[in-house]
Amino acid sequence: MLTKSLSEIYERNLLQLKEEISLYKNESELWIVRGEISNSAGNLCLHLIGNLHHFIGATLGNTGYVRHRESEFASKNIPRETLLSEIDKTIEVVKATFSKMKEEDFEKEFPLLKHDKRVSNEEMLLHLFAHLNYHLGQINYHRRLV
Repeated sequence: MLTKSLSEIYERNLLQLKEEISLYKNESELWIVRGEISNSAGNLCLHLIGNLHHFIGATLGNTGYVRHRESEFASKNIPRETLLSEIDKTIEVVKATFSKMKEEDFEKEFPLLKHDKRVSNEEMLLHLFAHLNYHLGQINYHRRLV
């Protein structure tokens, strides 16, 4: 039950991320930073993609993905179509990982520390979902601001 539910809500919110990125009138607006807004929507999108590929894909799904977190924030002017394609790949990785998980896997210890603390897979997946939603909200606000 939890496997199906989490898979569906991650997919729903990643599709929402695609919609937010698509709704920018001008592709260059994805990369705007102003005042105290230090992260562009494009960089937040790259960050979410890298985060989910790393923690869900590589760590739980053994995809072999190697994260380059610094480039998630340093890269600029990636074409919108590339971002959208990468979101699609992320959806597939997340769905494939969840499809291999059994309900009892959620009680197991997550293989990596979360802020120097051991947590269950369930707790980490809920944390990652909250992280996705936090940045999705920032992107929505950024889009309406610019």
